[in-house]
Amino acid sequence: GRLEAVTQQMGYHPQYLESFLKTQHYLLHMDGPLPFDCRHYIAIMAAARHQCRYLVNLHVLQFLRAGGDPQWLRGLDFIPPKLRNLNEINKILAHRPWLITKDHIEKLLKISEWSWSLAELVHAVVLLAHCHALASFVFGCGCEQDEGPGGRGSLKPLSPGNQCFCEATAANSCSQELLHINRKRSLDSCMELDSLRERMQRIHVETESREETRLLQQEREEGEGQGAEVGVQDGSSSEHRSDPSAGLSPLADADGEVTGATNLACYMQDPDFGYQDFARRDEDQTQVFRVQDYSWEDHGFSLVNRLYSDIGHLLDEKFRMVDGLQSSAMAKRQGCEPSVFKRGIWNYIHCMFGIRYDDYDYAEVNQLLERMLKVYIKTVTCYPEKTNSEMFDRFWKQFKHSEKVHVNLLILEARMQAELLYALQAITQYMI
Repeated sequence: GRLEAVTQQMGYHPQYLESFLKTQHYLLHMDGPLPFDCRHYIAIMAAARHQCRYLVNLHVLQFLRAGGDPQWLRGLDFIPPKLRNLNEINKILAHRPWLITKDHIEKLLKISEWSWSLAELVHAVVLLAHCHALASFVFGCGCEQDEGPGGRGSLKPLSPGNQCFCEATAANSCSQELLHINRKRSLDSCMELDSLRERMQRIHVETESREETRLLQQEREEGEGQGAEVGVQDGSSSEHRSDPSAGLSPLADADGEVTGATNLACYMQDPDFGYQDFARRDEDQTQVFRVQDYSWEDHGFSLVNRLYSDIGHLLDEKFRMVDGLQSSAMAKRQGCEPSVFKRGIWNYIHCMFGIRYDDYDYAEVNQLLERMLKVYIKTVTCYPEKTNSEMFDRFWKQFKHSEKVHVNLLILEARMQAELLYALQAITQYMI
């Protein structure tokens, strides 16, 4: 339930890790338009779109810690309509963000008992984009846990040995202070885990008791009291009693590890909705998103910062940080300048979402990125849950592990910015 695997991977680039953790902490734990339990539930909905158990389990724990209603963990049918109404843009942003329109925004903001405010919606949109993109990083770096049958173990990182965690670190020295902080955070989390596990088990028992009482009362009201007694004796009611938590409430397993939802489908609707190639030769190209008309720097930043104070600065710092990471060795292997190589990856990712830069020659992408690298980037970006260890290994042989992580950080940030551009443009059009 902790982000240890993610922070270990990002730790190869400690400057970026610091920026990432600041942004995530602000989104989830600092003052903002949304209640704390709702923030974690939105994160659960976002991670479920990519079947990312690692993040779902993390936020299930955080949701309960924030005082969230355990009944919500039974799925979307058990949450307030206001939250459930967010499902549509969650689905679209996760898979085909170019489909989002001002009508989707208007539907959520229209005056009703369950309407969203603009500030709440911006907070939710940033959370959704953050978690979708983080799911790509989790799968891309193999941070997800082995979840038993059908699940795959995490991809094993190469041993850093004497290699520096970040080429940009001054004097080529590793960030020992950061490692110390991470170890201390891990120890603190372990100390909290026992008390949290006890609380979760207590909630589990209370939920069972409430559900049993409700079912028996309902049966009596329907005049089937005798049938209810038979059910208790023959064990049929035990099925009902276990149903609220059958794989839906997190519990500690025999090894003391915290496990979460076994059926992530309860957190999403229309599970077959997925990514489709944006670039179709028979389609009207007027739908292409041109950065010259709406960009993060000139439009998105100011809008998001106005409606959700300071988040724009944190996101902008994170975008700039990943762009500033050193990649000279990585680019040298590809026979180009670092800035050219990074821009090729960034623009290729945006191109898959229909975002185009008028000042860029897209023929460069095929020259810079070998086929297997492109296949990997597209998989991690568009359907990260399909990433596998064979794909991870086949084209990475000439890269150091820190360089692999760097590419996955570029995927994370480029994808997040793409989703934000579409969502914020739709909000702007609604406001106009």
